[in-house]
Amino acid sequence: MVIEYVGQSIRQMVADNREKRYAQEGIGSSYLFRVDHDTIIDATKCGNLARFINHCCTPNCYAKVITIESQKKIVIYSKQPIGVNEEITYDYKFPIEENKIPCLCGTENCRGTLN
Repeated sequence: MVIEYVGQSIRQMVADNREKRYAQEGIGSSYLFRVDHDTIIDATKCGNLARFINHCCTPNCYAKVITIESQKKIVIYSKQPIGVNEEITYDYKFPIEENKIPCLCGTENCRGTLN
């Protein structure tokens, strides 16, 4: 285990409204992580360092939803030993959409887009 992705647990409708509000407020990045069909963790204003972990097409970590005392949590786990000063990354696994988000990971096996 590397770190838990911490934030406020919200429903999809609230997440949609917040995403619009964040854009109106000029917040360039929102940190919304889907737990399941109904629940999203919003770490935009009250998260921890996990929200700053970047995407990579060949990551050294992975995200997993676990349940502790009937509460779902997102935990980042290492896939391999991570060296000092090595960047921690995981695959965001965004759903495939028509509007593509370019990937900047730069790895040999880069897919070119996050979605």
